[in-house]
Amino acid sequence: MNYFAQEATHWAPEATRNGQAVGMTGPLDGIRVLDLTSVLMGPLATQTFGDLGADVICIEDAKGDTNRAMGPGPHPQLSGVSMNLLRNKRNVCLDLKAPGGVATALAIAATCDVMVTNLRPGPLGRLGLTYNDVRKVRPNVVFCQAHGWPSSGPDANRPAYDDIVQTATGIADSFRLVDGEPRMAPTLVADKVSGLTIAYAVIAALFHRERTGEGQFIEVAMTQAMTAFVLSEHGAAAIPEPQLGPAGYARILAPNRRPHRTIDGWFAILPYSLEDYRNVFGEGDRLDLLNDERAANAKSRIMNGNWLYGKVAEIVATRTTGFWVEFCHRHSIPSSPVVSLQDLVDDLPLADHERAGRYRVLPFGASFSQTPCSIRTDAPLIGQHNDEVLTEVGISPGSIAALRASGALLDPARELR
Repeated sequence: MNYFAQEATHWAPEATRNGQAVGMTGPLDGIRVLDLTSVLMGPLATQTFGDLGADVICIEDAKGDTNRAMGPGPHPQLSGVSMNLLRNKRNVCLDLKAPGGVATALAIAATCDVMVTNLRPGPLGRLGLTYNDVRKVRPNVVFCQAHGWPSSGPDANRPAYDDIVQTATGIADSFRLVDGEPRMAPTLVADKVSGLTIAYAVIAALFHRERTGEGQFIEVAMTQAMTAFVLSEHGAAAIPEPQLGPAGYARILAPNRRPHRTIDGWFAILPYSLEDYRNVFGEGDRLDLLNDERAANAKSRIMNGNWLYGKVAEIVATRTTGFWVEFCHRHSIPSSPVVSLQDLVDDLPLADHERAGRYRVLPFGASFSQTPCSIRTDAPLIGQHNDEVLTEVGISPGSIAALRASGALLDPARELR
């Protein structure tokens, strides 16, 4: 039985092209973003800006970004990942190494409030698309450069992907501390944390610009963002100087901190207060455990989490998942049956892509009462908005034709029509 589905509140996008009233604007309405990013970190940040109402213009080469090939999809240029990751964006296909490619990118940048790139400092400098290059055409630009390691250090131009950053910032080691073997979290946590860091950093810089008129340069180094993220709790006793113990928050690293087997499935339960433990141990006829000094107070329960979770697991194993759902609701104990990835997908609303057909829509990260997020445009094909965007930024039809002739402007979207 899908217990999650019993309780789920089916959400719908606040304003979508297929659903509710059009013309609604988000809090970033009127902001234009130049997106020179790839894979997932940067595109997630710019998806966030688009969902919040910004006009996002992507520059992409003819090969297509990696996210367009991340798993199967309903269209040759659109994977299941890119269907949501590229929404609310317009796309221009440029070869930045061809004559006129960088000049065209700068012409677009001159009309943008924000530029985001995850090109490393070396390649960005060789192209001529650094912060100093862009602010010559847009002096108050908010320019965000995101890559693996800080540009001030010796590793500035080292390539970095999620797997490498997880390994370099303690995620892999946290698994070692749990069960003796380092490994990576089965989600692109470094990409996504860094993408959200880009989003809040850029919005903060826009707020500063609103007050002062000043643009600025922002650097988001993935290793720096992830170090701050991981050590928020795992710095633990190692944060004071002198250190009071090793790094690692004991409760989180407890091997028994996991969903527990029930008679017919799996269930996560987190007794937090003494009353919670009293209810669970009472149900298991183990009230004697409450007299153990390891359960005596909050500090003891944190330090002895693995022992406590093991005792909880023994009790959970004696009942069904349905029993524990009702029991925890009745006693207000934090809990959840294990929800599958497929359950989550199946609960998403459907929309119609103009070229790729029906797809599931991922939710917005936040809801706004006055400036709701919206999905205004489908994920674009490569080069779908070439003429539209270049005309908007003041490039003449003749110059557009010349860019095509030089190989700087390419039209993979037209080839699939």
